[in-house]
Amino acid sequence: MPFQKIQSEKLSASVVRQIEQLILRGILSPGERLPAERELAERLGVSRPSLRDAIAELQEGGLLTARAGSGIFVAEVLGSAFSPALIRLFATHDEAVFDYLSFRRDMEGLAAERAAQFGSDADLEVIQTIFDKMVAAGDPALSDEAASLDAQFHSAIMDASHNVIMLHMMRSMFDLLHEGVFYNRRIMFSRHTTYEALLGQHRAINAALQDRDPLRARQAVEDHLDYVKQSLIDHQRSERNAEIAKQRLDHEKQKS
Repeated sequence: MPFQKIQSEKLSASVVRQIEQLILRGILSPGERLPAERELAERLGVSRPSLRDAIAELQEGGLLTARAGSGIFVAEVLGSAFSPALIRLFATHDEAVFDYLSFRRDMEGLAAERAAQFGSDADLEVIQTIFDKMVAAGDPALSDEAASLDAQFHSAIMDASHNVIMLHMMRSMFDLLHEGVFYNRRIMFSRHTTYEALLGQHRAINAALQDRDPLRARQAVEDHLDYVKQSLIDHQRSERNAEIAKQRLDHEKQKS
């Protein structure tokens, strides 16, 4: 018969599994510092030697990393999503910008639909809280905090979709956006968009989620990212027109 005696699990293995789950679910984020050894052992209810064994195993697996004099941190695992060479290509070719926006439109639309269906009350409360902070922070063209909250709002929707593959994939995409790889958020916010329009779009997304209306939530996200795409097209057209006008002006000055 294919039965074997049940063996009790080592405490360190239980610790490993719990920390792995927290990282997998996006609760512990890349670069986040773990509590000090004594405090963490107390929270987990294990001995410090058992905790050290677990930490060592997670470090060996590449999920945690030690920084001299600073402590133990979640490894920057998202940085491996794209190679440096590919990131440079993204940053220097316009087609990557619009492919990125199309990808986000599809993925975030699906995430919003799933969040409206499967998100817990706590998930929706997080989204509502971030939206309220966005309103209080004001224009993202003038406030770094408001721009950051915009990204947090979209990330919270990903979290509420409860699909860990989508969550980590899109977090890596948001990191590249934050670093200005795809486009400069401040330019996008300040040139061909209005604060009222952006806030209204986020309000529509939030309202659909709070009403648990999957199709409306998806449509609201798609409308928002269509607006972002058109704003970037308008910005590029404006930059091109300004360059042409400058060439004409320089030519006229040379003739005189």
